[in-house]
Amino acid sequence: MSRGGRVLAVGLRATAAHPGVRAFAPFVPLIALWAGVAAAGLFPAVFFPGPLEVIMAFGRLTYKGILPAYLEDSVVRLAVGAAAGMAVGIPLGVLVGVSRRAHALCWPILLFFQAIGDIAWLPILLIWFGFGLTTMTFVIVYTVLFPVVLNTVLGVRSVSPDLIRAAQSLGAPRRRILLEVILPGALPNIVTGLRNGLGYGWRALIAAEMIVGTSGIGFLMFDARRGGQVTEILLGMIVLGLLWYLVDGWLLVPLERATVERWGLVTR
Repeated sequence: MSRGGRVLAVGLRATAAHPGVRAFAPFVPLIALWAGVAAAGLFPAVFFPGPLEVIMAFGRLTYKGILPAYLEDSVVRLAVGAAAGMAVGIPLGVLVGVSRRAHALCWPILLFFQAIGDIAWLPILLIWFGFGLTTMTFVIVYTVLFPVVLNTVLGVRSVSPDLIRAAQSLGAPRRRILLEVILPGALPNIVTGLRNGLGYGWRALIAAEMIVGTSGIGFLMFDARRGGQVTEILLGMIVLGLLWYLVDGWLLVPLERATVERWGLVTR
């Protein structure tokens, strides 16, 4: 085996043995390309800083306590807004999915408001609530709500009628059919709705922080433009990507494995 092949084999064994290395490995070529372009001086350093400058900005903002405080603000806002959106969205989706009357009443309204983007609410929200937490929370809840509701409705309506009739023929009451047949059957779509809703909510939060926020990662990035601090803008973008990567890997994927994969509803 050639020297290059041995290096590749060692690298593959290392990535297989350490999940953290395996997760970081796909980013290595991208970072190397970024560093190479920055070092080549194709663009002015003030407009296109390299990875080292961004790492230094990370250390500086962390030492001052700015980055941890802003990151905490963004995460808390997302958690509160997403929890409220899911608490409303899942029961509403189940109701619309199982009840023809509720579907006839709510479905046109859901489709109507789904077409109105979250940012479109900001002008009137600023008049109602001003530049504050209430406005950002409303935007997150609104953004999370529709993917959760619509996917839950789809999941409930995808449950095989034969399973429901079988449960009815065995004498199961409606409550047990709902809890033990309909909800487990709809769970893959509900989890998909949660993943989409959290992703959209995260993006909406950053947009809201840029426009009406006084703290948070979105505010950090938008405020950095005043001083032309491209390093802080890039740092904010990297933090956003990493945070969502961690949320997906540590929260959503384990949730999916513990429920729908374990029950054999989906396979990888």
